[in-house]
Amino acid sequence: MKNKTALVMGGGGFIGSHMVNSLKEEGFYVRAVDLNQPLFTNSSADDFIIYDLTKQENFDEVISIDGSPFDEIYQFAADMGGAGYIFTGDFDADIMSSSCLININFLNFQKNLEELKGEKSKIFYSSSACIYPEYNQLEPDNPNCKEETAYPADPDSEYGWEKLFSERLYLSFLRNYKMNIHIARYHNIFGPEGAYDNGKEKAPAAICRKVANAQQIDEIEVWGDGEQTRSFLYIDECLEATKKLIRSGFTGPVNIGSEEMVTINKLVEIVSKISGKDISIKHIDGPLGVRGRNSDNELINKELSWNYKMSLEEGLQKTYDWINGQLLKTQ
Repeated sequence: MKNKTALVMGGGGFIGSHMVNSLKEEGFYVRAVDLNQPLFTNSSADDFIIYDLTKQENFDEVISIDGSPFDEIYQFAADMGGAGYIFTGDFDADIMSSSCLININFLNFQKNLEELKGEKSKIFYSSSACIYPEYNQLEPDNPNCKEETAYPADPDSEYGWEKLFSERLYLSFLRNYKMNIHIARYHNIFGPEGAYDNGKEKAPAAICRKVANAQQIDEIEVWGDGEQTRSFLYIDECLEATKKLIRSGFTGPVNIGSEEMVTINKLVEIVSKISGKDISIKHIDGPLGVRGRNSDNELINKELSWNYKMSLEEGLQKTYDWINGQLLKTQ
């Protein structure tokens, strides 16, 4: 029996490169497509194509294997980063136009391929908790991120608006062309081998880096008052839930995240404890995003019988150890 095949778009990024490894472990033949190879490791993909998915030239060859659709397709490719990238406003045009072009190109070429061959791929699209309305996330202690609260729409960033548009785009192709679509709204995925110092890092990586670079007794900077809340999901659990979703009969959109909500100040406290250092916080001005955000896992629990298992501290321990190791290499 021939190996199952998978295409990972954005396979050089943090989540995408981990998904490539996970699929390889399952015995898939995997093609990864991205502008760049993974930052920190060599890709384990059978075939890694350096390609700009905003272009159309040879797109049909990139998304087909021996002229046919892949069994599973994971669409992670996007122009994105942490708060320091998304909320400045300086990159809004690139964030919106690049990601929209990727999704429009992919869906049109994929639709044509499926109609030509009479075969369908299972397709996963990674949306984001950033689609949720700002008005439901003003209180740090009580954010509302149930899936049905997405409308009336009012995301707090152009990144969120683009993700919401793209959700609707994928769902329209499902309705009109009967494509096999599955959509998740990711809530702050973190772990080893993600950006930690290039301006696109998320809060866990940024805090781990700052603490690792600090002296035994020291002070680190945190944007805002640090009382803004978030939940963070470890990468391995994200992959597990994503594969469960794409292989199910459930379309979504559905949250994939942790419900262990913490303040950013608490995040610093946990990482300080892991490091064994005595770290205090200097609060400074900076881009913040919404005041509170937490995953609501009622729907994914009901539809897929999935929930996270790893504590935030356990995931941060693994992440801190990796980032600290990277920093030691450069000293």
